Amino acid sequence: MTLKAIRSRRTESPPRDAFDRRLLAPMILGAVLNPINSTLVSVSLVPIGAAFGAPPSQTAWLVSGLYLATSIGQPVVGRLIDLYGPRRLFLAGTLLVGIAGLVGLLAPNLGVLVVARVLLGFGTCAGYPAAMYLIRSEAERTGRDSPAAVLTAIAISTQTVAVIGPSLGGLLIAVGGWRATLAVNIPLAAAGLIIGRLRLPKTPLPERAASERPAARLDLPGMALFAAMLVAVLLFLMSPGSAHWYLPVLAVAAGAGFALRESRAVEPFIDLGVFGGNLPLLLTYARALLAYVVSYSFLYGYTEWLEEGRGLSASQAGLAQLPLFLTGILVAAATGRRAEIRGKLIVGAVGQVTACAMLLLLHPGSPVWLLVAVALVCGIPQGLNGLALQNAVYYQADPARIGSSAGLLRTFSYLGAMISSAAGGAFFAHRADTGGLHRLAWFLLAVAGVFLAITVADRSLRRIRGSDQRVTPHQRNGADR
Repeated sequence: MTLKAIRSRRTESPPRDAFDRRLLAPMILGAVLNPINSTLVSVSLVPIGAAFGAPPSQTAWLVSGLYLATSIGQPVVGRLIDLYGPRRLFLAGTLLVGIAGLVGLLAPNLGVLVVARVLLGFGTCAGYPAAMYLIRSEAERTGRDSPAAVLTAIAISTQTVAVIGPSLGGLLIAVGGWRATLAVNIPLAAAGLIIGRLRLPKTPLPERAASERPAARLDLPGMALFAAMLVAVLLFLMSPGSAHWYLPVLAVAAGAGFALRESRAVEPFIDLGVFGGNLPLLLTYARALLAYVVSYSFLYGYTEWLEEGRGLSASQAGLAQLPLFLTGILVAAATGRRAEIRGKLIVGAVGQVTACAMLLLLHPGSPVWLLVAVALVCGIPQGLNGLALQNAVYYQADPARIGSSAGLLRTFSYLGAMISSAAGGAFFAHRADTGGLHRLAWFLLAVAGVFLAITVADRSLRRIRGSDQRVTPHQRNGADR
């Protein structure tokens, strides 16, 4: 194809009444960068620890560093996308992913490797909010809601990455050592930069933004207080105990300062007044936190028990989890085109309760068929909850703040991951034995029960029945009546 033809294709106008399919490639690539780096590291922790002589308590920062950066960065970058459009932030974030891959490739010690993972967390923050922004902007351009297949494609792509991540990590380690799991981000970033420049639309700056310095429209003090609050919360969840009593105090103080700042800011980072009047969206965030406490506990805590409590090898434990991810993909693909959200969440909640209860049946001699059954049952909420929560934010959030709202959904998800990690550390104090698994199961049953209760009680979900309906401001204000 000639250069003239390529330029001609780039300048083609998308159909006026249909979603621009050229946006799918950058949307999906951006959305999967974070999940793939979350799963790749699961198989590289042991070789990294051996290379640097670091115990698991230190290599755990490779996981926590990514989640910490992402939890803070998602709503911040989402807000920037709301103000300046997705193209600039997508390209900047993708470039940072490439830099993080290079730093990880050359890291001389564990500390530098943790820095690379933190950079990676911030770099991957733009993908998901940018995708949600583009879906919303396409709906406004065409005058029609974007097809459910687009939201489904993003959900399935992230779940597919969860399936192939550990296997891909093992292959990369076999070919190029553990550094290859960081270096893979270099070609991924290069692909993202090329696709982003070719496919993402240029968004003109608003008149005010063009005449002001960028910082003038950003609530930097609010962002700093929000980050301080999250850092204190997440650090305490990573190492709970009376010795770290000051962390909750700092979190409360930063939270109070954040609330005061946002109530007085002309253009707040997070408009607490809007969120305060949008109970359905707040309930969606609460459900995300609860759902991912359970989901990450199965991903990490249950997998640890499969190895130490059941006696499986690492590869066998990975195979035992494969039905979970495959079921999740199949369920998401089968239900993705249905706009019904409440039904998906209720079935997902029941599935979580059932899966957690099944953990109480497990013991060191449990047959393989029972392990497969647990994975299959857990795969049902895996396929339903993530997609339903994503769709709920799309309909419930203020369109002008869809980027930051989508980023906050990821923040609450990663808060769930941190609570899951803390619970695993508490119940598996010395090793992942069956007694610890059963104690973890009772905790997860309580979490799943709360998830089910607030979903059944949330009458606002009944108002989202089709792809052409949204929760209007009037409906939001009346959701709790």
